[in-house]
Parts: sequence; structure tokens; C-alpha cells
Amino acid sequence: MNRPYIGIPMGDPAGIGPEIVVKALNEKSIYEICKPVVIGDRHVIEQAINFCSLNLSVNLTENAALGRYEAGVIDLIDLDNVDLSELKIGEVQALGGKAAFEYIEKSIDMANLGEVDAIATTPINKESLKAANINFIGHTEILADLTNIQDPLTMFEVRNMRVFFLSRHVSLRKACDMVTEERLLDYIIRCTEALKRLGIDEGVMAVAGLNPHSGEHGLFGNEEVTDVEPAITQAQALGYKVVGPIGADSVFHLALQGKFNSVLSLYHDQGHIATKTLDFERTIAITNGLPFLRTSVDHGTAFDIAGTGKASEISMVEAIRLAAKYSHSFKKEH
Repeated sequence: MNRPYIGIPMGDPAGIGPEIVVKALNEKSIYEICKPVVIGDRHVIEQAINFCSLNLSVNLTENAALGRYEAGVIDLIDLDNVDLSELKIGEVQALGGKAAFEYIEKSIDMANLGEVDAIATTPINKESLKAANINFIGHTEILADLTNIQDPLTMFEVRNMRVFFLSRHVSLRKACDMVTEERLLDYIIRCTEALKRLGIDEGVMAVAGLNPHSGEHGLFGNEEVTDVEPAITQAQALGYKVVGPIGADSVFHLALQGKFNSVLSLYHDQGHIATKTLDFERTIAITNGLPFLRTSVDHGTAFDIAGTGKASEISMVEAIRLAAKYSHSFKKEH
């Protein structure tokens, strides 16, 4: 099987993004499964190589197809948009936010043109984006806007457990209000289709309960009775393989044991806590519903350790591996 091209925007240049990218691409095994091309700034990448004391060289290329893709060499599309004399490592600044946005923008252009088969993104900083007058709160919102896709799906994968989210960055009170029969049915359908695009069409999806023990038939919370159960019943009648609601204190454990192919978490922290407690560094985000496959580390810019070479590359390695793992199935289904 041909190695897929994976685009890697290097993230906020003041954060750990450049460091985890060069560390990940120091792994020879990455080149056995894909052709990784970094979208970033040459001076920042070379600085990160020095921070991490790595023996790597940089190969500048204008197109992914022209890269060398061999261990010891980082293929880079250089946007040349960072002045190192102005860059303040580990600090919120407009320069970092603007540069990070431009790397994402270029990566999306490449994916839309078919120059890369998937993108694996690195950390960006919301405050730096704001300082640069870029009014997005995160990657998902940027991706949705730049691809004209409404409400893309977020899925986490860690080990053999996959978790979708009915809501993301909203208050807990609003998240509860979003647990409606209509929205749940829509998400069950869309999540099932998203799994198929990744080549996963076997198994059953589980819907987590919202209230403790799924409300015990209305004893302490009736959302399961009024909305969750009716949505699942409708989905089953339409032929979708889904069960629930299953108490959140057990459903993730059961999924990890292989009983379910995925879990639909009903709010942000419900699924985040389950996955990140299991293995924080190997919890990888996959954005479904876009015209291309996108995976991502699920940690921040870690300004407190940026520039020290201490940042772990494990999440970055896993994000690249997942992008390579699913890219062929996604491209075929899409």
C-alpha cells in the first residue's frame, strides 16, 4: 500500500508544537507508514531541532509530492512568517496566533487540492489567536469555517475506544439543554456514517446516559425518558446499530473491553475524562465531517515548558499514526 501524504501544520511557534513535531519526525517508524510534510517556518523548526538536540536536517519543498520522505530529514513547506528576533517563546502574542492560523490555512488548502491525504494538527493558543484578531476558539471552529462545514463531529480514539461528543465548548447548563431527541438522532446517524468513512462498519454504538445511572427511569432526571430513549428507538427503527442509554460510570469501560465500537458522550467533560484518564498522551482527536481527514494531539501549547526540549512527542506520534491508519479508508469512502 502506498504511503499516504500527511500534512502537519507546526502550531503556535511560541509553544511546544515545533518541538513535538521534530521529535515525532525523529522516529524512523513514521516514515514506514506515511510521508509527513510540515507546514511551518524554517527558522522555528531549526530552532526546535536545536532545543531538542536532534540530528535532523531540513529539506525545503514547495509541494508535498517533491519531498524526500526519509528518516533524518524533515520535509518542510516554509511560509517564512516568523521573525525569531520578535518571537517570545512561551508567551501569548499576536505573532504566534497569526502564524499558527496561516499554517492551518495552508494545510487545508493542500488537503482540498489533494496534495496531502490527511492533516495531523499541533497545539494552538486561543489567547494568541485573539491577540491576532482571529476570532476562533479552536481548531474545530477554524476547520469548520474554512471548509464551510456546519457542526463537524469530534471523535476521540485511545487504544480501542472511540468517543463522540454531542456538544463541545459550551457551558454544562447549555450542554444539558442540547440533549434533545432531534439532536441525538441526528448525531447517531452522522456518527455512524463517520465511522463508515474510517472503515468501521461492524459493531454497535452506545449512547451514554446524562444523569447518574441514566436517571433510573425518571427518579433523578428525566432527559433519558423524554429524549435519549426515544432517539435511540427511532435510530434502531431506521436500522442503526445503537443501544442505550448506558450509565456513564460503566459505558466507557464496556467500550474499552470491546463491547461497543464507539460511545456517544452527551457532553464535553464526560468523554474527555474517560479517555484522558485512561491514557492522556495517547488520546487523539479526529474531526469527522470535513472534506478531508484530520487528527490532532489533544493538549495545549504548554508555554511553561516551551523551548526546553522537554515536551513529550507521544501524542504527536499517535496523531500521525492515526492519520496514516485511516487515510486510505477515508479517501475511499469520501
